[in-house]
Amino acid sequence: MFIGLFETLKRAGVPVSLRELLDLHAVVERGVVFADMEAFYQVARTVMVKDERHFDRFDRAFGAWFEGLENLDSAIEALIPEDWLRREFEKQLSDEEKAKIESLGGLEALIETFKKRLEEQKERHAGGNKWIGTGGTSPFGAYGYNPEGVRIGQDGSRHRRAVKVWDERRFRDYDDSLSLGTRNIKMALRRLRKFARQGALDEFDVDATIRETARDAGLLNVQMRPERHNAVKILLFLDVGGSMDDHIRVCEELFSAARSEFKHLEHYYFHNCIYEGVWRSNSTYQARRHEQRIPTMDVLHTYGADYQVVVVGDAAMSPYEVTHPGGSVEHFNDEPGAQWLKRLADQFPRLAWLNPMPPKAWEFTHSTQLIRQLIDDRMYPMTLQGLEEAMRELAR
Repeated sequence: MFIGLFETLKRAGVPVSLRELLDLHAVVERGVVFADMEAFYQVARTVMVKDERHFDRFDRAFGAWFEGLENLDSAIEALIPEDWLRREFEKQLSDEEKAKIESLGGLEALIETFKKRLEEQKERHAGGNKWIGTGGTSPFGAYGYNPEGVRIGQDGSRHRRAVKVWDERRFRDYDDSLSLGTRNIKMALRRLRKFARQGALDEFDVDATIRETARDAGLLNVQMRPERHNAVKILLFLDVGGSMDDHIRVCEELFSAARSEFKHLEHYYFHNCIYEGVWRSNSTYQARRHEQRIPTMDVLHTYGADYQVVVVGDAAMSPYEVTHPGGSVEHFNDEPGAQWLKRLADQFPRLAWLNPMPPKAWEFTHSTQLIRQLIDDRMYPMTLQGLEEAMRELAR
């Protein structure tokens, strides 16, 4: 019955299998939804989509499938038999509504007119004031308005909005094929979670309260516990200045999302490559070069191996900055950047490098290839898919 929807979802890139198709058939056969396209949409999305990233693709595919439905007249005949129509009218219509129906000549005349229109209509119709369809002011159909009409495929008045929910596409910012934004970044970062209870005893513990109350023969014994927090610890290094100026917006969104997702987050800045010093503020060029510089060795000694390192940078620089002493463009470095990157990778086994440049550009920059080798090819593009791959690498 729903092969067309299944194939449309597959073409749209929604990962559906035969299992989901069979589940949808079972739900419909059990009468969970009947003669209500909006309710069917909600049920189908629940059954067929297992990841919110694909909600937008589902909406687009469902809309395309719905617009392509054919033989609406035969479907209506199958779903709305005459005896069902009569019972529904007798059961649901108020006295006032029954009086309005009399303006069309009574219930019998209304049903006869409906059957006649059904025989005349040869295609799906939307809008207008005569044919059976969606919208408009025809007495027959759904999602329109006529006080004397037969509602088909709609379980109640829906004049609160004028567009079908799948056409509204409320989930368009969930799609993993779209540009990164704070919402999408947060979704990806949430894959790196390890919850632990920390802090003061300020959360009501239902299970412990029941257990202790029973132990005290019914005397209420309220138990509290610390709230659960994401216990993952992140050490974030951000490349700033030069070619990274082109990626300020996405780096700001990443930083904002990380601050909200991780309680234990420490951040430092560097330029091009990590050397013997990093800094926390970019207030002035002079401050970052001299006044607020923090020895990188102190950072390595301050944070334990339980921290997970994320480096953000385009890795695009002169290869001498990676391979030779004195290669830095800002100061004379006693040791090459490669030595400091090796120390960082040795101290923190769980490390990932996020590159805002597209992967096809990496192979044209020699410094990028050098850094990928130094960190065992743990470089990922700053896309939603790249972020998720990086989070899986860190969670290993």
